[in-house]
Amino acid sequence: MQVKSIKTKIFREHEDLFSFVLKYVKIIRENSILVVTSKIVSLSEGRVAGYKGEKTRANLIKTESDFILENNILFTIKNNIVMAFAGVDESNGNGKLTCLPKDSYKSAETLRKKLMRKFRLRNLGVLITDSGFMPLRNGAVGMAVGYAGFRGVRNYIGKKDIFGRILKMSKTNVADSLAATAVLTMGEGKEQTPLAIIYDAPVVFTDKTKRGEISVDQKKDMYGPLFANIKKYAKKNKR
Repeated sequence: MQVKSIKTKIFREHEDLFSFVLKYVKIIRENSILVVTSKIVSLSEGRVAGYKGEKTRANLIKTESDFILENNILFTIKNNIVMAFAGVDESNGNGKLTCLPKDSYKSAETLRKKLMRKFRLRNLGVLITDSGFMPLRNGAVGMAVGYAGFRGVRNYIGKKDIFGRILKMSKTNVADSLAATAVLTMGEGKEQTPLAIIYDAPVVFTDKTKRGEISVDQKKDMYGPLFANIKKYAKKNKR
């Protein structure tokens, strides 16, 4: 597998995403995955707000959050992803706050269809990424907030391991794994590489993306008890 990051000019608010991609991506090979940072998708959709102080920022985070795990709005759940501030970000926003795309899966599919027609492709993936933090780990890692054109999970349940034992729980989160790899090459600072192409990725391409396949219900999640305790704490402190 190879990942090639693509340096571009600064993407501007309301700029056309498809035209921007074509300006820097002249050829896309069959069975490739185009990676796009969520920031430029959000900017293309006008998902920005003026920064007028912490109160404005706090209200926007509350609006964007599906659930706030702490009273100080640091830990939130957005689209069944635990993240800081519901994805509301002021970095690279030129004085404005940027929210996550309205529907990252839809945005990925729309871009994918346009690119497939343009380059006459049968198999193409589009992956929209953001950066997040893992508990008890230092530094940001890439994660998938939306994708289209490939299966986001590889299921090993029912298959045998190297000793012939039947696997009962093993799955690989393909989408987040690809996002982490791509974001590593795209960078977190002033690299100005909001696009990347992944070649020869070990994925299964498909025309029908299963929304929610990389998500787990909180009641079934191994961290479920932790969320339950945090929610109890949050409710207690609201009284």
